[in-house]
Amino acid sequence: ADREKIEDSLEKLKEITTRPIGVIELKHDLDIETVTEIFVRINSEGVPLNQADFAMSKIAANETYNGPTLRKAIDYFCHLIRAPEFFSSIKEVDKEFSETEFFQKISWLKDENEDLYDPGYSDLLRVAFTSEFNRGKLADLVSLLSGRNFETRTYEEEIARTSFEKLKKGILNFVNETNFKRFIMIIKSTGFISPGMIRSKNALNFAYILYLKLRAQGYNPVEIERYIRKWFVLSILTKRYSGSPESQFDFDIRNISSRKFDEFLKDVEAAQLSDAYWNSSLIQSLKTSVASSPYFNVFLAAQVKFNDKGFLSRDITVKDLISQRGDIHHIFPKDYLKSKGLKRSEYNQIANYAYTQSEINIKIGKKSPKEYLSGVFKQCEGGELKYGGISNKQMLLQNLKENCIPEDTKDMEFEQFEHFLEKRRILMAKKIKEYYYSL
Repeated sequence: ADREKIEDSLEKLKEITTRPIGVIELKHDLDIETVTEIFVRINSEGVPLNQADFAMSKIAANETYNGPTLRKAIDYFCHLIRAPEFFSSIKEVDKEFSETEFFQKISWLKDENEDLYDPGYSDLLRVAFTSEFNRGKLADLVSLLSGRNFETRTYEEEIARTSFEKLKKGILNFVNETNFKRFIMIIKSTGFISPGMIRSKNALNFAYILYLKLRAQGYNPVEIERYIRKWFVLSILTKRYSGSPESQFDFDIRNISSRKFDEFLKDVEAAQLSDAYWNSSLIQSLKTSVASSPYFNVFLAAQVKFNDKGFLSRDITVKDLISQRGDIHHIFPKDYLKSKGLKRSEYNQIANYAYTQSEINIKIGKKSPKEYLSGVFKQCEGGELKYGGISNKQMLLQNLKENCIPEDTKDMEFEQFEHFLEKRRILMAKKIKEYYYSL
């Protein structure tokens, strides 16, 4: 029986050579949007491709302008940044590539373990393209690599040649060790020290575009750092690059290329970070139970930036706790609120969260804020150190302030929970505003 199955399988395998394969020929002058639409319809049941996939294929197919090497440089960089140990394999297996300037430029990754920004090939392409071509739509890259003249709607070899040269320059700028490490240093200086705090890869992508662009325009390094910090945080607060970001990328890079950046930044701040935003919209945005909320992450970044201590910690900072994966504690304990009948979306409000040492969290247990905070205040009067090491009232009040916890929380029980959330959201919004303007 097994022999018959094997023979049947072999016969089916042989039949592949006689199966017809459909070929659809497209006119060479079709624009990339049309080609994409045709492919999407045909491939609706297959693996979806995006503009970056088309661009990578276009790059790899052009041997005249060293496209295969460019493609490898992109792929290898994105692989090495996640798996530095892959370096030796490239050196041994792809000896031809290991002789290129690209290999030398990315060799620093073999000793790199930073994971704050691990770009994929679409990220690298987008940053390299946008920073060099002053365009935000990857479909334009495919057209330019084909030699597309957007004005005459014809194809010219010279445009293809210069486009490959510019793309090569953009890729080399992206993978440059100094550029990449300085950019990461600037992002970390905002307080975003963990990849888990950054949910928008496109906010990082455009911040790197901005960094490369401002450097190319000759801005002072101190100015560049300040502008990158503010733009990155602004992008997260306003969700500037969420959803489909290409149109926003295109709009922003055209403005950055044609205007003084400080003027453009002021215009965007005036439009999107008005008093109404800080005093109303942001407070409403903090009314959520999504722990990965960008607004909560900005709040945590503010705490890192200001070197705040963890909730009820004497010495351990929020930065320490995030780095060592400390606990996010419910100020009104979860089990305490569950026992009162609250649902998950009600007790998991981000305004009820604070980074706390696990041992303090365990001691708090199911107690109400009135019960455990009264114990902390007793510590400050010479009582037993039960909830952390704070033994000074002034230090305790400062700790509550740093964590945006109203002082009267010490008198609160279940009935005051909603009131607590309202007050804390206002304090969190004020802290975020102070943080933004300190960048």
